[in-house]
Formats: sequence, C-alpha cells, structure tokens
Amino acid sequence: MQKAEIYALINNFAPPELAESWDCSGVLTENGNNDIKKVLLALTVTDDVFNQALENNCDMIISHHPLFYVPLKYKHLNMFCAHTNLDLTEGGTTDELIRNLALNKSEENGFVRYVTLPEPVTVEAFSQKLLKISPNLRYVNTKHTKTIQKIGFCAGSGSEFIETAFDDGADAFVTGDLKFHTALDSPIVLFDIGHFESEILVLKVFEKLLKHRVEILYAKEESPFKNL
Repeated sequence: MQKAEIYALINNFAPPELAESWDCSGVLTENGNNDIKKVLLALTVTDDVFNQALENNCDMIISHHPLFYVPLKYKHLNMFCAHTNLDLTEGGTTDELIRNLALNKSEENGFVRYVTLPEPVTVEAFSQKLLKISPNLRYVNTKHTKTIQKIGFCAGSGSEFIETAFDDGADAFVTGDLKFHTALDSPIVLFDIGHFESEILVLKVFEKLLKHRVEILYAKEESPFKNL
C-alpha cells in the first residue's frame, strides 16, 4: 500500500482541519520508502516502540500521540499520527472508549461526549463498569452523590472540561490525569481511569481503517503507573 494512501484513509476519517492549532498531527517523519507493507500501531512513540518497529521490519509507525521533538534517529522510519483530530472526529478516541463500555453516546460538545443511561445507577455500580477497562481507576465524590445518569466522557487529559460537563447537566465525568485541587473543587462526580487506559483503545480504529491492506502489529505498551 502506498504511503499516500494511508495518509488519505486516516485523514478522510479524522480530517486534519479538526486538529487544534498547537497540535502536531499528521506526518512526523518520512523516509524514501513509499511502499508500506507492515505498520506498527502505538499510542506513544518512545525509544522502545521505535526499536520494536525496527525489530519487526515495520515500514511505518502510526500513533495517536504526536512528537513535539523528533530525535534524529527516528527520521529513518515513516511515522504518522492523528491526535486532536482523532479526538474530535465522529467515531474517534472518546467514542471508541464509550463503545468499549457498551454504552451509547447521546450527544456531544466538542471534545466531550455524553451518555445518558436509561435509569440512574449508583456511583459504585458505574465504578465497577469502568474497572473492566481500567485497573487504575480512581473516583471523586466530594458532594456525596448517590446516583448518576448523565455522564460526560473525554479520553486523555480532560480536566479542563469538567465545568463544561457540569454546565451541560452531567452528573459525572470520566477522564484521566486528574489533579488534587481539580478533584477537590469539582461540582460533579469524577472518574479518573488513567490517560493510557482511556486512549489505548483507539488503536483499534486505525486497525479498522487499514485492515486487509497492510500487515498490522500492535506495539507492546503499558501505563507507566502501577498499583502496589
């Protein structure tokens, strides 16, 4: 498959114009190889992921996270990413998280997606659902809320959208990377499922776009945070 065809498939699904102005979505590095036979999918390009690509004779790495600084050695391999454009597009990062929870999106507001449950559920019951995809789950319930029904979601680091979720009538908000004072001041229930856990699922979206066209490998990655 030609490199340009891969770019077009991903860009048609997650248009580059959706990306935030500060973002570095798109081509990260290119070499002279335009015929792509094997692709490594990764959430984040690290030295370890780069070495995995070389060891497996991959022609390209496709990642969700961009590189704001590209080490010189990385420039010997084709690398492409879709970041905030993949977050915002229909069927992208947060939508894939919701789909994996067997929930249905009811509305959206920019980066935030909402699920309205048929009936209210307890905070503890919803926590159990989230634990199935995130062993690093933490939650905040400073208002001692008993049940929730409308829940906002933003994969990755979405704490800046807590007030948006509250203003949109959400009882709870699911994201990652919560800080102490943010949690303490929240007007609604918060679930921190971890940055890694909330976004790693989106690699399946890349696979669906490229399957049967190139050989797909998944990088061996894990969250840097561990439970004792």
